[in-house]
Amino acid sequence: MLESKNKLGQKLYQNLGKLFYSMAMADHSVHMKEMEKLNEVVRDFWLDVDDVEDEYGTDAAFQIISVFDWLLEYEKDNEEIYEEFEAFYMDHKILFTPEIKNLTMSTSRAIASSFSGSNKSELILLGRLQLLFEK
Repeated sequence: MLESKNKLGQKLYQNLGKLFYSMAMADHSVHMKEMEKLNEVVRDFWLDVDDVEDEYGTDAAFQIISVFDWLLEYEKDNEEIYEEFEAFYMDHKILFTPEIKNLTMSTSRAIASSFSGSNKSELILLGRLQLLFEK
């Protein structure tokens, strides 16, 4: 049971990394300030969410940053990646407690506004996320 909880927790964080990458990439480029904001928010808030660890004994919340960095390195399409997050959410709604949803929204808003405020494509994505969480 603990192993499956850990695996699901890791998948949650990996998919949050996808979402935050999509948010940062909404304007087709990721700015250093967006990456810095993500790192700050993960360290300040996501590490305290639960006690899920990866196979190396590291807090699984760091998976958010690892997946984000990997997607950035390989320049993945943000729309496709967002749709992967959306599918994960629909299949695993139970993982998205009100606390997780609120933290996800606030992290997404922080990323969107970290570089020159939120632009139209970021605002559209924030709206899509809000509607998704209301399903």
